[in-house]
Amino acid sequence: MESTKLFPAVLLAERLASLRREGKRIVFTNGCFDLLHPGHIYTLTQAQALGDVLVVAINSDASVKRLKGERRPILNQEERAVMLSALSAVDYVTIFAEDTPLEVIRLLLPDVLVKGGDWGADAIVGREVIEANGGKVIRIPYQAGFSTTDIIERILAAYPNP
Repeated sequence: MESTKLFPAVLLAERLASLRREGKRIVFTNGCFDLLHPGHIYTLTQAQALGDVLVVAINSDASVKRLKGERRPILNQEERAVMLSALSAVDYVTIFAEDTPLEVIRLLLPDVLVKGGDWGADAIVGREVIEANGGKVIRIPYQAGFSTTDIIERILAAYPNP
């Protein structure tokens, strides 16, 4: 499986610089996107509407393990990148190895940083970088009942000891 929308952050930075020169507004969001669900789709389509180009940065497998525990991710980083790349709302995907997207945000310097409404404004990593650069940070309303953890729990409840 391969994604034509997946780029290493350094190459993506070059591509975005070119798009910026064309006057394009770059929107960025990030997350694990372990099991793609309606909450993700809502956030991504709302994010897409805020600019011309939507970049999604996903945590690497090692990063997800550190943040979510040894049993995660369910889908590996290549599988998650392929799924996100298949969405028309998403223009580019990149993978970052750190626990936060701060370094990739500094590198890409998007015009708009989008996070779900479950994140407090002060907890949004990269907010200071974006605002200092004249950009905006926007929180999309959280869609309750659609977390990956909820989905895993529903699956385990439906199939308790096969």
